Amino acid sequence: MTVAEFRAALLASPDQPLHLMLPDGDFVPAHFHVTEVGRVQKDFIDCGGTTRSATTCLLQVWVASDTGHRLTAAKLAGILALAAPLLKSDDLAVEIEYERDAVSQFPVAAAEQTPMGTLFHLGSKHTDCLAPDRCGVTGCAPATGGAACC
Repeated sequence: MTVAEFRAALLASPDQPLHLMLPDGDFVPAHFHVTEVGRVQKDFIDCGGTTRSATTCLLQVWVASDTGHRLTAAKLAGILALAAPLLKSDDLAVEIEYERDAVSQFPVAAAEQTPMGTLFHLGSKHTDCLAPDRCGVTGCAPATGGAACC
């Protein structure tokens, strides 16, 4: 989901609470805070020698002990508006950074308006071989996560 799509989902029900559903069906506790909005650019060389770049909008989510805290869609839309000059584009993919057992990043896969508020479905990220034709390792299989490659 892009920043533009994320913002549109927020503005569809601005006074509603937000819910983040993790890939395993668990939820980030409802009293989460968005502590950072960032533009993250990763420049790298893949195992085939191709230089690549990936840029995302990363929302860091943190859970404190103030269980009465509830972030509304309008408030998060306002935070995104403040970050717009930093983000530089509404076409960036949105990811949520959240710590459970380890700090993990989850792409925002979909949004849904429910009677309880705006629900964002979070997806999973996987490693992969980006150059199976040039990697040089037999059995390199990108569809399986690329663990056998390089």
